[in-house]
Amino acid sequence: MRDQIMSDYLRALASEGSPGGGATAALHVAQAAALVGKVSADGREAGALSMHALRLAEKEAHAAAVLTRAHRLPPGEARESAVAEARRHACEPAAEVIAAAAAVLDLAERVLPGRRVGTDLAAVAEAARAAAVTAGVSVEVHSGVPVPPEVAAVRERADRLTATIRKAVVPA
Repeated sequence: MRDQIMSDYLRALASEGSPGGGATAALHVAQAAALVGKVSADGREAGALSMHALRLAEKEAHAAAVLTRAHRLPPGEARESAVAEARRHACEPAAEVIAAAAAVLDLAERVLPGRRVGTDLAAVAEAARAAAVTAGVSVEVHSGVPVPPEVAAVRERADRLTATIRKAVVPA
């Protein structure tokens, strides 16, 4: 996934049995981190975060494949046990995606908003929000536990960042 051409990735994403929302959430973080790297003094940290997010997309894809294989087992106790284990493991990369979305916002909040970077910072905020919300739903789906509170924190921070950008760059 890390080295695919975008058009190939999109075709794969649209196919049955491909990585889905979880991997996409991680890719939102990777894009957001790349944009932060472009507009901030923390380029090295942002680059490392972007690469971390790509690894999370691969972990998400692997977790989805394991869950799919578990669901294909013959009905019975072994299948139920395998599905439960796969669901538990699927929550791990999703939780990491939520933390990575928060880390991207940490970097973005250090950038002084202005016309030159306003659109990029807005994209960072919204990509971080999308990543956290999607990963939070993944945790909820796989664990049955309500969406983690960290998701609400990311959403609130994204809202504040977007409001700050608008205030700084949109004419009154």
